[in-house]
Amino acid sequence: MPEAPIKAPIRSARRAKPRPNDTRRLARYHAFMTAAMSREQVADRIAQTALLRGTFTLRSGRTSSYYLDKYLFSTQPDILGALGEMFARRIAELRRAGVPVTKLAGAELGGIPLVSSASMASGLPCLFIRNRKKEYGTARQLEGTLRADDRVVIIEDVATTGGQVLEVARVIAETGAEVVKIICTIDREEGARENIEAAGYAFDALFTVADLGIEKEA
Repeated sequence: MPEAPIKAPIRSARRAKPRPNDTRRLARYHAFMTAAMSREQVADRIAQTALLRGTFTLRSGRTSSYYLDKYLFSTQPDILGALGEMFARRIAELRRAGVPVTKLAGAELGGIPLVSSASMASGLPCLFIRNRKKEYGTARQLEGTLRADDRVVIIEDVATTGGQVLEVARVIAETGAEVVKIICTIDREEGARENIEAAGYAFDALFTVADLGIEKEA
C-alpha cells in the first residue's frame, strides 16, 4: 500500500476545530482529520518505518526476533500526526461515555512526542514524566501542572509487559490525581494488558502486533 501523508486543509481545520468540551463536534473533527489516512495505512506506515528483524533483548529481558523502534515512527510527521488524531478520538469516546479526562501524560522519552501530538489534537493539556527526579532546578519528576482532582489518560508507545507505564501511573497516583485509562500505540500482546488491568487500570491500544502483520511469538 503506498505511503500517504495526511493532507488536510490546515486553514479550515483550524477555523473549524471545536472546544475540548464539545465532544460531538470533536468526534466529527477527528474523523475528518484522519480521513486522508486510514487505520490500515497508519499500521502499514509504522511497519514499513519501524519494524526491525533480528535478535533483540527487550526491556523485560526477553529475547525477540523483531523490534518496534518507536523513535523511527514517532519522528515521522505524517505518522505522528495521524496517531495524535487517533488518540484524540479514543479520548473523545471516553468523555462521551461519561469518563472525565482533564490531562494527558507521557513518559520520557518515547511517550513525549506521542502525548504532545495527542494534546494538540485533543486540546487537552499534557504533562511529562521523567524516569527520575532531576537533580537541579525544581528537582521534579513530573513536568507540567497536575492537581489532585485531575483525571489523566496516559499515552504510551509500545507496551510489552506494562512495567514502565505502571511506574508512570504510580507517580501520578502519588499526587492524588486519578489515572482513568492507559492507551498505548502498539500492544505486543506479551502480558501488558493483563498486568495493567490486574493493577486496576483500564487499558486500550491503537494497534496490536497482528495489525502490523507480525505473528505473535510463542
